[in-house]
Amino acid sequence: MNTKAFILASMTVLIWGSSFAAIGASLKGGYSAGHLVLIRFIIASLIFVVIALWPGVKFRLPKKEDIFNILLLGWVGISVYHICITFGQLAISAGTAGMLIGSAPIFTTIIAVIVLKENLGTTGWLGLAVGFTGILLIALGTGSSAFSISPGVFLVFISAIATSIFFVYQKPLFKKYNPIELTAYFTWAGTIPFLIFSPGLVQGIQQATLEANISAVYLGIFPTAVAYLTWAIALSLSKASSVSSTLYLEPVIAIFIAWVWLHELPTPISIIGGTVAISGVLIVNIFGKKQSLVRKGIMKSVSNE
Repeated sequence: MNTKAFILASMTVLIWGSSFAAIGASLKGGYSAGHLVLIRFIIASLIFVVIALWPGVKFRLPKKEDIFNILLLGWVGISVYHICITFGQLAISAGTAGMLIGSAPIFTTIIAVIVLKENLGTTGWLGLAVGFTGILLIALGTGSSAFSISPGVFLVFISAIATSIFFVYQKPLFKKYNPIELTAYFTWAGTIPFLIFSPGLVQGIQQATLEANISAVYLGIFPTAVAYLTWAIALSLSKASSVSSTLYLEPVIAIFIAWVWLHELPTPISIIGGTVAISGVLIVNIFGKKQSLVRKGIMKSVSNE
């Protein structure tokens, strides 16, 4: 990976890692989960409108035959993901949510095996087993008592599965559109279902604290718009597999920023589970890849704060 791609990818992961704490700050400051996802994506959608209309930017409208796929992927990868991650954080800590989302490549692998008929090999299946063991440990550390599971965990699981489906099925569209175009399409498509949360939005903004409003604006500008653009540029400058390797740092960044910003840490059981889960991801991505030549470029993870 060249230096510019590495810098851009690292910036992206840092911003995405901060999104979990920013969500927590907004929720604690008076935002409802629905209002937060709506205002966040209104801001991001407007930014992409400006980019699309900016002189000199190559931006094409989607072809008719691709509109349904773009809408469906936007609803899954944006709408489902962000609704579940935001509502999930009402019940679990920002750092725990970051660790669970960091395990998304495990679900991506499962989907790739089922849908793309990929052959994992023994090492790949071992990595999946390790990863799921870690996920179970993370979940067991989220409840109100020892070895119990918070309901928010299941919502974040859905987010991880949604983003995995999103990354697997969007791959063919990159042959027709550039990353900036696709990111804008998915953002606009994903924003549509959030409009259901419109009632009371203005009052919600007025009643929220200053920190909550600043955090919401931050989420709309940086993790939702800027980070997706820097990620797209990084992908255009280097191999997807090399750029995606920086995502392994996201859970660590999420825990650290949540500790500094919100003064919260996951339970020791969850931290151990996060370490085990990320180890499983590394086994699948690094060692498992040596046994399969078909999996190049599939294992991409996000996010999606």
